[in-house]
Amino acid sequence: MQSENPIIADFVKIANSAAGTMAGMTREAREGARERLREVMGGVDFVSREEFDTVKAMVQKAREQADALEAKVAELEAKLAGK
Repeated sequence: MQSENPIIADFVKIANSAAGTMAGMTREAREGARERLREVMGGVDFVSREEFDTVKAMVQKAREQADALEAKVAELEAKLAGK
């Protein structure tokens, strides 16, 4: 048989209530933080992966063209220096 001690029963009720309150506070804090993050991130412009890849390809092409022009300039400078 289990004895019913009113002090222990009250302590268990208080502990359960405190646990429920803490869980509710945690849930509210998490939701509030998410909402604030949404507000902050709402003003930020992000690019899509497709846009990023397009610009990356454009930069690569421009770099290759710049390298080719640099080589041509070096070749022309060498010809001028040889005359």
